[in-house]
Order: sequence, then C-alpha cells, then structure tokens
Amino acid sequence: MKKILLLTFVLTSTAIFSQELRLLRGAISENIIVNDTVNETYSLYLPTKFEVNKVWPVAFVMDLKGKGKAAMSMLVNAAEQEGYVLASSDNMSDSLSISENVLIANRMFNSVFSTIPTEKNRAYTVGFGSGAMFASILPTFIGKLDGVISIGAAIGHVEILNPKKPFQFVGLVNRSDYNFTEMNNSKDLLNKLKFPNELIVFDGERLLPESDLIVNAFRMLTLTSMAKGHIVKNDSLVTSSYNRFLTLANNHLNDQKPLLARYQLLDMEKIFNPFMELDSLKATQKTLKRSTVYRQANRSQNSYFLKESFTKEDYSYYLEEDVISYNYANLGWWNFQMQELDKLDKSANLYERQMSSRLRGYINALVSDNIDFVSAQENVDFEALNLLYMMKTITSPKEFDAYLKVISISSKMEDYGTALFYLEELLKNGYTDKNSLYSLEHTALFRIMPEFNEMVEKYLKSARYDVIER
Repeated sequence: MKKILLLTFVLTSTAIFSQELRLLRGAISENIIVNDTVNETYSLYLPTKFEVNKVWPVAFVMDLKGKGKAAMSMLVNAAEQEGYVLASSDNMSDSLSISENVLIANRMFNSVFSTIPTEKNRAYTVGFGSGAMFASILPTFIGKLDGVISIGAAIGHVEILNPKKPFQFVGLVNRSDYNFTEMNNSKDLLNKLKFPNELIVFDGERLLPESDLIVNAFRMLTLTSMAKGHIVKNDSLVTSSYNRFLTLANNHLNDQKPLLARYQLLDMEKIFNPFMELDSLKATQKTLKRSTVYRQANRSQNSYFLKESFTKEDYSYYLEEDVISYNYANLGWWNFQMQELDKLDKSANLYERQMSSRLRGYINALVSDNIDFVSAQENVDFEALNLLYMMKTITSPKEFDAYLKVISISSKMEDYGTALFYLEELLKNGYTDKNSLYSLEHTALFRIMPEFNEMVEKYLKSARYDVIER
C-alpha cells in the first residue's frame, strides 16, 4: 500500500484569502476552495517526491462532464513518474458558456499558482475528448499556459489560434478513433502557424492510450522546456528518452506497422533536433519511406481515408434530410448502414476495421450533436427529436437512454404502439432498471396499460401492476 504523507500549508493570496490546507503527497486532495469570494473548488495531485522548496510543472486537467477526478486519476501515474502537479476544477460544465468556463479555469489557475511553488513557463492543460478541445483553446485566452496534451480530440476552434501566441500541442489518438483523421490533418495547419506539435498515434482495442504513452506525452513537454532553456538540460534524461522513443518505433516496425513507426520517428525529429545530430534517424526515415511495406500501408490507409470522407458526407446529408422531412421510413437505411459496419468490423484488413470504427464514432457524434441542437431550441420539435433518438438506438443499441427518450416522447404524443415497440427493444438489450421505467416522464398512462406491464412481466419477471389474464 502506498504511504500517504501529509503536508500543511498556510496560504495567503493577493485577495487576502487564507486557509490552512492539509494536502496529500502521492494522492488526490479534494474540495480545495478556490478563494473566499466564489463557491468553487478543485482537486489537486502532488507527486510523492513533492517538496515546498522546489518549483514544479503543473498540468491542469480540463473536464466538462463532471468527471474531473476520474480524468485526473487516469493521469496520476504519468504525473508521478514525470514529476508534474495535477489540478482539476469541480465547477466547469458543458452546460456553461465557453467564457464562463474560461473564467472558472482562470480562477483555479490563480489559486494553484498562489498555493504551490510552480515553475515559470511550465503550466499546461490536458484533457480527454470535449475536455481536450476546451483545454486546447485556453492558451489563446490565458497567456500563462505553455502547452496542451489533447487525448482523443483535435484542437478546438482553430480560427482563434494566434500565431503570435504559439503553444505546444501534443495529441494522442487511436487510429480507430473518429477524431484520428482530423487530428492527423491538423498537423499541417499547426506547422504552418509554427506551433510546436507532436502526434502520438497508437492502435488497440481501447480508444484511450495506455499509461506509458501518456508518460511519453509529459516527457515531450519536459524535453521541449529543456530545449527552450526553461529548465536545465539533463543529458541523461535526453539520452534515455531518445532510446525509449526509438525502441517504440522499432517495436512498431517489428509488428508490421510502418505508419505508426513513421509517426514516432517524425515526433522524435522534432523533439530531439535541438539536442543532437539526427543523421541516423533521418536516414532511417528515408529508408522506411522507400520501403515497399510502408508505401503499401500508406496507399491503403489513404484509400480508406477517401472512402471514409465520402461516407461521412452521405451520413451528414441523409441525416439532415431525414430530420427535416421526418423520414421515419429511412430508419431501415440507417439500420443497413450499421449492418455494413458490423461486417467491416470482421474484416481481415486492419485499415478497413479502423475505418469502420471511425465511421461508427462519427455517426454517433453527429446524431448526438443534432439531438443537442434540437433540444436547445426554444420551441422543441419533439417529432424531429424522437426521430433522432430512434436513430441513436440503431447507431448505439446499448445506449439505453435513447430508448427511454423514445418511449417518453412517444407517450407524450400518445403514440403508444411506438412506445411499446421501443420498450421491448430496450428490454431485449438487457435493461433491468424497473424503478426508472415506472417513473419515466410522460408515461403515466402508458405504464398502467396491460401491454406495458405484460412486457415488463415477460422480461423482468414481475410487473408493478397486476396483469389480468384475458
């Protein structure tokens, strides 16, 4: 069991705010008050070797889904190994505007800077998904931030990027993630704007990176700080990092994944160019690019990128048309598209399987965005909203909330036949929360009907209301 050491600080900020804090080393300290003028708190992680007489780099974990501590927990191993402080607000939310979230984040930054001895020019943001997109816009608004680690999301709102305020962008993405193509394409823009950037690309069943790749992302931030002279150069760390990254590239080559090796070598060239001669590395890249295995892999991946872009255009076009015209008849077409993706999931071709996964992620995100848009209207179009939730049951059949929404909205519109159909589909897919079923909004009349209770009796063995044999 890890030993937890307690630190006690008495803190006074410029706002004449003081409190005594007992902060944990090697564990997450929760509910730290930002200041005495706002009702905001954050969580903080200090590495086990944290000392108050040293300055430390800090990574602010952005999360808009109310899961800041969970997001921070996924970064703890990397922060511990690389010597970074982590902090995450408890108050940011996707229900707030961007400007409101920026202000909340800035107040947390100021609180952390006044609490922890932090290194100048070594403050970063990091996030997953939507949190990562938000993390990537903060350096443009808040000048005290020097870089971003974005896990599974392209840089947000590229139109606001300021070439006069460049920051380092380190992306991590699985090739099966629907954000991969956008993150891959954004490299050219960041290079054009002269933003230092790296892209750590990986494969695997999990869309999230393993801990060792997150360690590599933090290590890249550290090495860039050395190259800029913000911290003292550590020759041993540079050499061990070079060998670590080169081993990963060689592993990709041994696994017959030349494109992953290429991504790794390109990042190495950017990171290590200020430290050493890279003639051998450049020679390796030339040899790799000329190899038959690389050319074939690159040609294959690009052909699937093209096919994917056409399919995305079809998805976007037909979704818009179906919603505008309330085209329930086209639900069969959407079901067919998902069946086609199911077939591609079993393909022997890696790039085809990855394309299938990206397309599935794309259509789910597209449907969800449309649901959010329709739901946010002053006069909600419930028929369009219901159709979108029906699509969601097709594109993501294990996402129970979509079935519940269809049952609720259909009952609201007194379409009990549709509500009953989706109730059975919900139960077939393994839903078991009987209490939620019997408290579902707009279903007061529906749930006392014999058909409703017969369905519950059939799948969950006992209904709340008696089913009378007829």
